Amino acid sequence: MRYRSHKRGKIAPASYPITNPRQTITGLVQDLVHERGRSVALAKIIFDDNVSYIPAINGLTVNQKISIGSKSTIDDGNILQLNDIPEGTSICNIERNFGDGGTIAKTAGTSALLYTKTESGSVVRLRSGKSILLNGNCRASIGSISGGGIREKPFLKAGNKHHYSKAYGHLYPRVRGCAMSSHYHPFGGGRHQGPHQSTSTSRNAPPGRKVGSIAASKTGPGRARRRSRSVEV
Repeated sequence: MRYRSHKRGKIAPASYPITNPRQTITGLVQDLVHERGRSVALAKIIFDDNVSYIPAINGLTVNQKISIGSKSTIDDGNILQLNDIPEGTSICNIERNFGDGGTIAKTAGTSALLYTKTESGSVVRLRSGKSILLNGNCRASIGSISGGGIREKPFLKAGNKHHYSKAYGHLYPRVRGCAMSSHYHPFGGGRHQGPHQSTSTSRNAPPGRKVGSIAASKTGPGRARRRSRSVEV
């Protein structure tokens, strides 16, 4: 089930303010607020009577000052262009295109690494291990996003899982097909719970039968081929 963004409970777009890259401005963190559907708190920052909301950096506190510009120091929370950040720095909330406000590494506990700089741009290594080439004028925040380890906390109660799933637009509870009757699901029915048939399904299967592993090219644990070994006597 795809995620459907809610309109209620939203505060404002979480993006960087539009500023002159040659100028350095300083903002004050007024508050840390929660927005529906986000796993990380938003920092309410005031820049010259303009209010902006950006994902809170790890260690960010209220009444802390944050600067944006080329003359900003390399401290957690400050926002600089990739050309002004030294190689090997941990960054987050990275812009894919200059002026989009930050679209990469914005979830809780996430960060990326500014790997190297080339003539064509800056190479950023993501948490997944993938490296991407970005324009050096794109902005990024120093440090990592706060809220790391939020997925490790157990729900303990079904009510907590219900409210969590409702906020993110997830289907909950999700009943197993083998636990249903045969007229509700193709894998249902029988004296014992089980699919009783192959779980691989054609991509062109009609609605109602298109369940399980759809057009799977390979299923099950991958096992290496046994290699013949020559034993020396």
